[in-house]
Amino acid sequence: MNILYICHRFPYPAKDGSRVRSFNIINHFRQQGHKVWVCSMVRDAVEAQEGHGIKDYCHDYRMAQTNETVQKLRMVGRLFTPQPSSMGYFYSSQMKQQIETLLAQQDFDLIYVHCSSVAQYVTQVKDVPKILDFVDMDSQKWLSFTQFKSFPINLGYWLEGTKLERAERKLSNEFDLCTTITRSECDTLDSFKQAGTSDWFSNGVDSEYFCPSVNDYKSHVVSFIGRMDYYPNEQAVSYFCHQILPLLREKMVNAQFIIIGAAPSDAVLKLAEIDGVTVTGFVDDVRDYVRDSAVMVAPLSIARGTQNKILEAMALGVPVVTSELGARGIDGDPDKDFMVATTPEQYCQLLFNLMSDPQLRQEFAQQGRVRIENNYSWPYVLERLDRLVQSTISNAKATSVTTL
Repeated sequence: MNILYICHRFPYPAKDGSRVRSFNIINHFRQQGHKVWVCSMVRDAVEAQEGHGIKDYCHDYRMAQTNETVQKLRMVGRLFTPQPSSMGYFYSSQMKQQIETLLAQQDFDLIYVHCSSVAQYVTQVKDVPKILDFVDMDSQKWLSFTQFKSFPINLGYWLEGTKLERAERKLSNEFDLCTTITRSECDTLDSFKQAGTSDWFSNGVDSEYFCPSVNDYKSHVVSFIGRMDYYPNEQAVSYFCHQILPLLREKMVNAQFIIIGAAPSDAVLKLAEIDGVTVTGFVDDVRDYVRDSAVMVAPLSIARGTQNKILEAMALGVPVVTSELGARGIDGDPDKDFMVATTPEQYCQLLFNLMSDPQLRQEFAQQGRVRIENNYSWPYVLERLDRLVQSTISNAKATSVTTL
């Protein structure tokens, strides 16, 4: 097949969750013998230079160079319109022209769109089967922010979330198949009562790259991984440092909390002033930091979809204690594959149990790793995607014949 793949972040190198998902799908299509044309934006010369490495994993690609100031002005320009500001941020006239040229020059068998923010480029296409991978229902994430932001900032999040939900409802009727990353996200999509088909397939993990260590771990260390200028991560580590860590250090005086991730905000950097807290900032390889810890904690109060940090820790053979929201995106068994806590006292007790009982830690480490191998390896995940793609193509052909 000839496949046009459109995404909101250039998929190479695969540095974060959205890029990892896109890159693995693109590479899988290539390995299946399909020709893939990739279209996305790049935001600076460094991203463009790095992005050229995608040439080894696709048939061809297009980059639309954007200017951050211009994109932010496009966001502001949509504040008082029915259109979501986030869709303004991901709009590029150059990218629109590139896509229209490709559609005019090339016969495509499938258009695959990663993220609703760039679905706007192909809503007018009616004669090619189209799949929109929402991944997460972003509108609900924006709306959830209103609970954690003060007035009047929370009104801005409410407005964007409301406009984005309206756009998502409309988009869900303009694609042959709409997908999400978890069953619960798909339930939200289904509540829109869209005319098209919906389904879900999870993120995957490179279980060979994220593998357990044979070296000893530090029984007094708790870790957290994630990009640290992302508000849900900021909120989670702040909650841990102020509400959970003091309780844990009453039980284990030398307990340490290490925050691993790029671009820590000023608020996160300030947490390093607390006894027992370390903020690493960017590190070349997060694996050894996580492997070195007794437990990875994810006390998330804002979470949509699947948390890659949880999957990667489980793959590394490190037990995870997370919130109910964090656990909702994981296809696994609480109290067997990972642990779930709802209060600071529960977090403290579960963490202490794992940190002080090597046998208990080993049981969760092994079971979490098995869950990843059985449910989250990329071959397993992409086999499910193949079935969804084939079904979409077949249904589109059947509909075309019926129409004729």
